[in-house]
Amino acid sequence: MTTVPASVPAVVPGYVPTYEDYARCVHCGLCLNACPTYRLWNLEADSPRGRIRQMVSVEQVAQADPAQRAAPLSASFVDHIDKCLDCRACETACPSGVHYGVLVEYARARIAREYPRPLMSRLTRNFVFRELLPYPRRIAAAATLLRLYQRSGLQSLARASGLLKVLGLAGREALLPPIDGKFFFEQLGATHPAIGPRRARVAFFAGCVAQVTFTQLNEATIRVLTANGCEVLVPGAQRCCGALAAHAGDREAARIVARKNLVAFQLGGFDAVVTNAAGCGSTLKEYHHLFTPNEPEYAAAEAFSAKTRDVTEFLTTLGMNTPLNPVSLSPAGAPPARLRATYQDSCHLLHGQKVREAPRQLLRAIPNLEFVELPYSELCCGSAGSYNITQTETSLDLLANKMQHAASTNAELIVTANPGCLLQLRAGAALHRTNQQVLHIIELLDQAIRGSSRQPAAHDVSKRS
Repeated sequence: MTTVPASVPAVVPGYVPTYEDYARCVHCGLCLNACPTYRLWNLEADSPRGRIRQMVSVEQVAQADPAQRAAPLSASFVDHIDKCLDCRACETACPSGVHYGVLVEYARARIAREYPRPLMSRLTRNFVFRELLPYPRRIAAAATLLRLYQRSGLQSLARASGLLKVLGLAGREALLPPIDGKFFFEQLGATHPAIGPRRARVAFFAGCVAQVTFTQLNEATIRVLTANGCEVLVPGAQRCCGALAAHAGDREAARIVARKNLVAFQLGGFDAVVTNAAGCGSTLKEYHHLFTPNEPEYAAAEAFSAKTRDVTEFLTTLGMNTPLNPVSLSPAGAPPARLRATYQDSCHLLHGQKVREAPRQLLRAIPNLEFVELPYSELCCGSAGSYNITQTETSLDLLANKMQHAASTNAELIVTANPGCLLQLRAGAALHRTNQQVLHIIELLDQAIRGSSRQPAAHDVSKRS
């Protein structure tokens, strides 16, 4: 019987799985109930162990006949790997410690290099990962055009005309985030002093698309950090984290932006690199996977990863030292009432970063909040980076299940810790008419610190030299 070799020749840069990585999977099946796609379709080929078995088969063929490495991968293999959310819930469920995220991202990197996708797909991927996301000015320009579409009446016209349905774009367009009136790019390079005695000095990772869709969330994150004694620097040369490219298999595109970020953050003077996006944080904590130990970037990537923290993780470790007031979903001025809230775990915070209790601890600290657990909170909402764009139908099926569970809690508020989940759940609340508000946990903490008036807090800002 042919086995996977102890050392698989590298065909993509960065970490290459070894025999031991694959062999950790003993096919026990404990991952099956944790896998969103297996739960939907009950197909072995769309389960974690089924996908690993396919990966092993591909490696066996390549090792047995090196000439086959250049042959196209099967369409079936590509389809099953593409349908994986890379949510990594199987990692949490696995008793053998399989690092599934490493395996699926390597499989996708091989697909990106060896499988001839349709021309339009290749052009789109290349444009997004290499020509758009690494460049802030291009993101801002694209966002400005989208904002014009949304606010000029074109969006309403396109939806009412039925044209989006004819073009097969209705599902994707419904998930399109509203574009901000101002962009966070304007604040790159700024320093925000701590309020009161300085307890920590942190660098804030602001994301890429988040800088045109979540400016207020980024500003709220800085307010919460400074209110708790943190000096916050926003490195001006930072770029996209590379998560979307890495998850899609374009590892070289991810390496390019990783190098720029390693230079931009210069870790010497920071206690931590803080992010409010769980998807970004998971990739930032694994930057060293993009490089091999003999590459000059590897040591810097390891140091960077070691200092990266999700904002909820960082705040619970540091300790909140500013009073929290009752919060309200009512208009400003209305007295806060008892508020029932539930929490949706972001996959890459829970399963990727292994952070579960920190967000719940912060929520329980808000005086008038009644916290109730969300059934199956550990299952993906269907956002999964760009999954809701590339696999829209499946994404919406998962979202429907999620909103059904959210409605069962009778919570007025759904809280999460990742911008992608935030957009997905807001779309779900609208599509399924659950009448629930969806907030990032930092937005809620920001309001609790400032009180129910929701008035913006002033900051002294000095530009870095």
